[in-house]
Formats: sequence, structure tokens, C-alpha cells
Amino acid sequence: MVSASDPRGFPRPELPELAFSGRSNVGKSSLLNALVGIPGLARTSNTPGRTRLVNWFRVEPPHGKPVAFVDLPGYGYAKVAKSERAAWRPLVEAYLGRREVLRCVLVLIDARRGGEEEEAELLEYLAQAGVSSQVILTKADKLAKAKRKPAAAAVRRALGLPRDPLLASVEEPESLADLWRFLMRQAL
Repeated sequence: MVSASDPRGFPRPELPELAFSGRSNVGKSSLLNALVGIPGLARTSNTPGRTRLVNWFRVEPPHGKPVAFVDLPGYGYAKVAKSERAAWRPLVEAYLGRREVLRCVLVLIDARRGGEEEEAELLEYLAQAGVSSQVILTKADKLAKAKRKPAAAAVRRALGLPRDPLLASVEEPESLADLWRFLMRQAL
């Protein structure tokens, strides 16, 4: 739909919005592409930090009404200047604080890595701002099946979450179906 480097470029709030947030190398763009079934819709790269704008995508879900997926710039390690990385924070905070159509922020965490201080800070910020959030553990296929639920439980404990994170893998369509069901409940 649109990309914005400044709040003045944000589109008119029309569709329910589901925002994707996470570290620069967590697989946000890959997950977005897998969910919508369009490779290359959101730009992927081996270089962390490629998403530098807030990007809106109009999505026609398998079941339900259209929604907007919002790809937020990653945090943590990124191969960009510190000044540019620092400029992303006010942009993201402006988005999170002004979108009455924002239904949920998906906080993506690499299942192999677990939650860290930056995720805890983001979740606390969202809670204080009254923004609904859900932790998603990406790259779940990189863990043995027997280690996935314990990894989710460990993240829940570490971050003080009210429920276990959802597990997702772009390599496992059944995990994407579970995620779609969650997203459609949030979009109502």
C-alpha cells in the first residue's frame, strides 16, 4: 500500500492493522511473504536491517475481510549507521501511539535465541501504551520438535508472558495456518 519514513506519510487508517516487529534478523519479511504466499512481497536479505521504513501491505486473508500487515523496522543488530537506527525508534513509537486501527503487534523472536532485554522493553512499552501484543517464535523448524514447547515455555517465563508464544516456521505450513487463525481473531 505505502511505505513511510515519517508519520506524515502514514496512510489513512482504514483496515484493521497487524504489525510485525522484531530483531533485524528474526525473519519478519520471510514470515510476511510466507503468510501471504507471495515471495518477494516484503524484501528479504542476508544483511540485517533492510527494513528501514514502516511498510503497509493490504492482505486478502484465506478467510475473512481484508487487513493490513505492517512491517516495522527491526531493532538490535543492523548493518546501518547508528544515527539511522536511532531514527527508527521515534518513527515506530509514532506509529504505535497513533493508530486506532492497530489490533495487535506481533513481537517476533528467533526460537533458538529466546527473549532478551530488548523484547522485554518492547513488551513493557506496548503494555503501558495499551497496545495488544503476541510473541511469535520464528524459525521453529530449526529446533527439534521435542524442544519447541519447552522453548516456548522458557520464553514465557523469561518475559513474564500471560500465555505461551505461538510457534511459526516458513517451512511448516501447519504453523502458518495456526498463525492465520490467531491473526483473524485479532482483526475482528
